[in-house]
Amino acid sequence: MIRIDSVTKRYPDGTVAVDRLSLEIPDRSITVLVGPSGCGKTTTLRMINRMVEPSEGTILIDGKDSRQQPVNTLRRSMGYVIQNAGLFQHRTIVDNIATVPRMLGWGKEKARARARELMERVGLDGSLAKRYPYQLSGGQQQRVGVARALAADPPVLLMDEPFSAVDPIVRKGLQDELLRIQDELGKTIVFVTHDIDEAVKIGTMVAVMRTGGKLAQYAPPAELLSNPADAFVEDFLGTDRGIRRLSFFPSAGLRLLTTPVVAVDATAEQIAARATAEAPYLLVTDMDGRPLGWSEPGDLTAGGVDPARLLPYGRPFVAGTDSLRAALDCAVLSPTGWAVGVDAEGRVTGVVSQQTIGEAIRGAHAKGRTDAEAAR
Repeated sequence: MIRIDSVTKRYPDGTVAVDRLSLEIPDRSITVLVGPSGCGKTTTLRMINRMVEPSEGTILIDGKDSRQQPVNTLRRSMGYVIQNAGLFQHRTIVDNIATVPRMLGWGKEKARARARELMERVGLDGSLAKRYPYQLSGGQQQRVGVARALAADPPVLLMDEPFSAVDPIVRKGLQDELLRIQDELGKTIVFVTHDIDEAVKIGTMVAVMRTGGKLAQYAPPAELLSNPADAFVEDFLGTDRGIRRLSFFPSAGLRLLTTPVVAVDATAEQIAARATAEAPYLLVTDMDGRPLGWSEPGDLTAGGVDPARLLPYGRPFVAGTDSLRAALDCAVLSPTGWAVGVDAEGRVTGVVSQQTIGEAIRGAHAKGRTDAEAAR
């Protein structure tokens, strides 16, 4: 839908913010612009809706030169979300969201009905409709900003570091919400961030930009992490890019063991039968099959295990759904070095050791190299 063709932005003092940038931004996808301060990512975003005019080159929106469209018409056809939401403090939440539909001539009730519909879509309680922005948390305000950008159902959504001002827990929730909404609506989203973890998590394509507005690499996240184009990209990705890459390998193939799992009311015979040299600890579950903790077999009391004496089981992963990165993280956090696999309801499906996860990681990396060579 969006094609940036040899675009340059040069200011009157000679500063070049963007230098001969060319990008094909796929339809119905999230394209992330990432890079250090001064790399031109926000300038690029603003050139798409002509908040900043290019000095050279062409930007095509759905095959049409953006400069051939009236600027107000162009901007109203695109949702725009900024850091700290940029809400109108004197308007209620419902009227903030209804801003663009009202500008387009919608009636007040129709615009407010659309706003309430979007509040539900972005995870905002309807009781907040008549509140004002200062009465909401930072995360809630950002959700209002996303809802406002979606109000007129634009095909394009521009997002300029929308989640950078909130704490990590809220930020993760907003990222997950964006991915859910995108899965439902299929917008063409251009997203600016300085956070490579955020870029890798949400991006369909990631454009890494250098200082001075030059494109360093443009690739899907998995390819970016496995094959950085040069030393600049490698340094920007950081020393743990191998760990990040594990997010793209599923845990579905992990060999989970059920032998080292016992119920809280297990008999002495059952405990003895579960104790093997392969697994020095046993995972104890409640009567519904949910994990309680780890114990050495000899410390378990038949028929009456005291959960307070068990070692913590760390954080479980959803087997087959979560990635190898999640499984490895669970194993590292576990005091036994074993990860606990659960199903969607939190019931134990098996346990897996760091060694087995390591073998799966090596196999996944080898397959990745084979696939890359075949693609070349």
